[in-house]
Amino acid sequence: MAAVRISSRSGLPSLLVYLGIGVVIGQDGLGHVHFSNAELTQIIGYAALVVILAEGGLGTKWKEIRPVLPAASVLALVGVAVSVGITAAGAHYLSGLDWRQSLIIGAVVSSTDAAAVFSVLRRIPLPARVTGTLEAESGFNDAPVVILVVAFSSAGPVEHWYVLVGEIALELAIGAAIGLAVGWLGSWGLKHVALPASGLYPIAVMAIAVTAYAAGALAHGSGFLAVYLASMVLGNAKLPHWPATRGFAEGLGWIAQIGMFVLLGLLVTPHELGDDVLPALVIGLVLTMVARPLSVVASLLPFRVPWQEQTLMSWAGLRGAVPIILATIPMVNGVTGSRRIFNIVFVLVVAYTLLQGPTLPWLARTLRLGKGPEAADLGIEAAPLERLRGHLLSVAIPEGSRMHGVEINELRLPAGSAVTLVVREGESFVPLPTTALRRGDELLVVATDPVREAAERRLRAVGRGGKLAGWLGTNDNGESL
Repeated sequence: MAAVRISSRSGLPSLLVYLGIGVVIGQDGLGHVHFSNAELTQIIGYAALVVILAEGGLGTKWKEIRPVLPAASVLALVGVAVSVGITAAGAHYLSGLDWRQSLIIGAVVSSTDAAAVFSVLRRIPLPARVTGTLEAESGFNDAPVVILVVAFSSAGPVEHWYVLVGEIALELAIGAAIGLAVGWLGSWGLKHVALPASGLYPIAVMAIAVTAYAAGALAHGSGFLAVYLASMVLGNAKLPHWPATRGFAEGLGWIAQIGMFVLLGLLVTPHELGDDVLPALVIGLVLTMVARPLSVVASLLPFRVPWQEQTLMSWAGLRGAVPIILATIPMVNGVTGSRRIFNIVFVLVVAYTLLQGPTLPWLARTLRLGKGPEAADLGIEAAPLERLRGHLLSVAIPEGSRMHGVEINELRLPAGSAVTLVVREGESFVPLPTTALRRGDELLVVATDPVREAAERRLRAVGRGGKLAGWLGTNDNGESL
């Protein structure tokens, strides 16, 4: 918890703080903890990545990602192929690595890190198209990259490239189908089965997400794609007790990141990194300045994305713990020079995370892509009243909400729903139709089952557009007209 506070105050990416903790308590640091189990690191890293992808999927809004889904998919597939080829060529010709090692490094570092992208982008007010594309890409591109790294690290050579492409396409198709199916079935079940305690809903949601990964992996599909898609379906399904579920998932995501980064810091041996610093910086330069921009241009060419957005997406291809985890695969498989591969990837990730993360807000402002402040969205939690065929909505009015000053009768809630209680400064009262709401108020809204979603849409619309929502500026979906 102290590391989280330090990283937020200093502006350093949290990745570096946690890696630093692992290095400090490792064998070259103050703790002298000797840890060299790459296989255990890979297993724990995979488990942590499942949780991180689940948390990211739960927070992905379908209305933002739907328009950019084709561009993000192409960027996650074509972009990865372009990036692997260019980075591998740079590693071979500029750093003297053999082609197998170069291809492994090219594949390992071509994946953008979901944890880094989710944590950084959600703090920067970027256009929805940019944020949606980058978040979807980071959720999608782990799957093909894992397949490539495993293929390049296997004992036998890759004989035919088209066979590898076919395997990737099949695994992605299986993972996508299973993820969507598990997500839909899970959301349907949670809506129709009233659990006896609200605290069970967050556990059930995460269990469904992990089930999607397990089912995808057992079916020889992409478990990472399955968990991301299943979580995205669950996150857009308006499930009961949703704010509590999001908070629970966010907490698990933090624990997964902390544990994963500290473990990776333990695995590295700092005194062995000296000879690999220069190759790492050279390969990182090729990746950042050549491979990533060309992959973005080649992928987004059919979609006519403005050059400012392409520039930002090129710089926002953030790397994090995922490439370091993937670098343990050749170590587990006994690839010649695998320790050097791990060291190069470690130095590359640390150096370029330190460069890219803090400069991303500055670049967004320079390109004039930052948005002005928006009205804060309402936090609405729904508790099902099973026997009464209704729902009790708990609505928190945050700072920045345009619901401030709106009277109860100006909410114009649909028939079948009503504000029954207002909690203000620790005291509760039954409101009158002329009671004006304030920032910081908490409302209890009772809604019958048929109008629950309409009541939520209306509340969010007023929160963003004020009393004129639906008449001027904002529709009843809370979207700008």
